[in-house]
Amino acid sequence: MKAIVAVDKKWGIGKNNDLLFSLKEDMKFFREKTSGKVVCMGYNTLLSFPGSKPLKNRTNIVLAPQGVTRDDCVVVYTLEELSKELSKYNADDVFVIGGAMFYRTMVDYCSEVFVTKVEADGEATVFYPNLDEKDNFEMVYASDPIDDGGLIIRFTTYKNNNVLKF
Repeated sequence: MKAIVAVDKKWGIGKNNDLLFSLKEDMKFFREKTSGKVVCMGYNTLLSFPGSKPLKNRTNIVLAPQGVTRDDCVVVYTLEELSKELSKYNADDVFVIGGAMFYRTMVDYCSEVFVTKVEADGEATVFYPNLDEKDNFEMVYASDPIDDGGLIIRFTTYKNNNVLKF
């Protein structure tokens, strides 16, 4: 299992149940990495998508509150149910895509995290765990800086050297 996220310079990821920045290059990267794969998320992340609709060309698995039912995605209600559902797929094809609480819960189960770092302060109210401060993670790749709509971004990859079994 992997995670994919865009963070500001303080590891912020969002505010008001929305992304901090609109980044064309980052969205392209996200689509390339996750298209045809499995994306898993918390319920608020699903609600933040246009029309609260799941992402196209992906299997969408949502950890939702009891009572939520959807015909357009796979809904699970507990981490145990999520684990059972994810076990049906190749772990390399599974991406954790948010939100903040779901990221915090799942990060140590991810073998890799693709982090788009934005050289700006998005005045976030929710944050991703700072992987530079986690002993089990190391940055193994950083791209050259890229101008994405006037913001400087860098694509990075963090490897988890002590992946927990989910």
